[in-house]
Amino acid sequence: MARIAGIDLPRDKRIVIGLTYIYGIGNSTAQKILKDTGVSEDVRVRDLTPDQEDKIRAAVDQYKIEGDLRRETSMNIKLLQEIGSYRGMRHRRGLPVRGQHTKNNARTRKGRRLSIAGKKK
Repeated sequence: MARIAGIDLPRDKRIVIGLTYIYGIGNSTAQKILKDTGVSEDVRVRDLTPDQEDKIRAAVDQYKIEGDLRRETSMNIKLLQEIGSYRGMRHRRGLPVRGQHTKNNARTRKGRRLSIAGKKK
């Protein structure tokens, strides 16, 4: 089992997909890492040689990933809230931040609300 950046990569997946299990590495970044290290995208994680693992590990260490990236993101959100910006207020209230409408949708951010039955006359 390959362990890169403190994450156990799934053994049966291709390495290009396995790298995306690391927070902060998406599909394009994984492809770039493999191109720089000279490892084929079609190799399964279980078939990696120790030398290839070391090259990938060294390439991944150049990126800001996992804990550092999560910490930076949360600090950016905290800064927005402290300065009282519009985006910071939306974060604080748990509403969509990027201008989406909230009349009918936005259930992911707003959460599930119980409807109040209409008053009968």
